[in-house]
Amino acid sequence: MNRVAFVFAVVAGMMIAENRLSRRNEGTLRARGAVVPPGDPYVALSALYVGAFIAMAFEGAWRARNGAPSPTGAPAWALSGALLFAASKALKYWAISALGDRWSFRVIVEPGRPLVNSGPYRYIAHPNYVAVIGELVGAAMMLGAPYLGVIGTLAFGAALAARVRFESRVLAPMRPARK
Repeated sequence: MNRVAFVFAVVAGMMIAENRLSRRNEGTLRARGAVVPPGDPYVALSALYVGAFIAMAFEGAWRARNGAPSPTGAPAWALSGALLFAASKALKYWAISALGDRWSFRVIVEPGRPLVNSGPYRYIAHPNYVAVIGELVGAAMMLGAPYLGVIGTLAFGAALAARVRFESRVLAPMRPARK
């Protein structure tokens, strides 16, 4: 139970810090004339992201309190989850660093600025989203929440697929023409 509370507290603290950075960057972007295009599934994403972590913490706490064995059981599973979570956070923070004050939870378009193609964006189009899926899977492993971890990750993944389609459509005019 202590492990579950500790892991949840660390994850929640990181989410709060990221939320503050996102809000600050949103203000900066809007002050420069950036716009939020309509149709972003942001509300669903944010609810599913936070909800998945809360649900996983409840499953992990329930298993710890009731002595219910986790199908993943072994301490190596939790350690592997911690490593996956840490690697995912490293990728996410690399993406945040590459975007600078253009990073936020919302898709905000600043007219006249080209897309970022440095850092992890040099290799993949949506490194932040890859990292978020890794965070969810890693947290499920650390919390001992195999069932709600899978359900939460799949639900978030479905909303994320809609987000990627939306973001790709909105940012397409900013992509350089292929030669």
